[in-house]
Amino acid sequence: MALTPITKRLVPDDVFDQLLGEVVDGSLSAGDTLPSERRLSELLGVSRPAVREALQRMSATRLVEVRHGGATTVRDFQRYAGLDLLPRMLVRDGELDPTVARSIIEARFAIAPGVARMAAERIGRADEHTRRALEEALGTLAAAGDPVARQHAALAFWDAIVDIADSIVFRMMFNNLRLAYEPALEALAPLLDGEVSNLDGYREIRDAVVDGLGLAAQGAATDLLRPATEAMVDFLDALQDEPDEDEPAEDGPGKDEGEAR
Repeated sequence: MALTPITKRLVPDDVFDQLLGEVVDGSLSAGDTLPSERRLSELLGVSRPAVREALQRMSATRLVEVRHGGATTVRDFQRYAGLDLLPRMLVRDGELDPTVARSIIEARFAIAPGVARMAAERIGRADEHTRRALEEALGTLAAAGDPVARQHAALAFWDAIVDIADSIVFRMMFNNLRLAYEPALEALAPLLDGEVSNLDGYREIRDAVVDGLGLAAQGAATDLLRPATEAMVDFLDALQDEPDEDEPAEDGPGKDEGEAR
């Protein structure tokens, strides 16, 4: 386990982040036993209460199983963790994780059209305040003067769509996806600006929802999201494939030929 000392001003969040990184990266596998609180505090250079709080957070996010008077065991995070972990996983050590970002973009494309359809089918339940929020978000989007402002306006538009859909599960999913996305919003905004600049696409969704046309709302959302989704996935795949600067370059043909001689 490659743990490094932490300055006290950053505890206990950094303790949690470092343990999380070990679990997500696979340095700690499901079934592994963590060192004792005392040993972890020695390895990290922090107090035992800070370690204890971090372990409690790990337990709350279902990353470990803490047994009173016994060992703390790592769980398989892909089977036990919830969407609340996404914000922590997307940006770690100040860097975007392309794999997690790709999953969020793909989830958005898979879920949003269905939410738009549900909103259209349930528009009759929406109160005047919720309907007005949709119009206000569209107006804000039209007036936004830069990519970041347009991103925030687009999030407000989808927030209103989720409210109209009136599903507590979709609401919680949206909340967590938004929390995961917002830390990387400024970095990703230029790549998604073509989408949030497509006012006609948003108006088509709005019109279909207001008119109660479920299939039309679903199709309009799919048409709006598809181009940026495909572009983002290509970008993130390329980012993931970039060689690590710390890794030595692969041997060229000259070296192989020399060794052959």
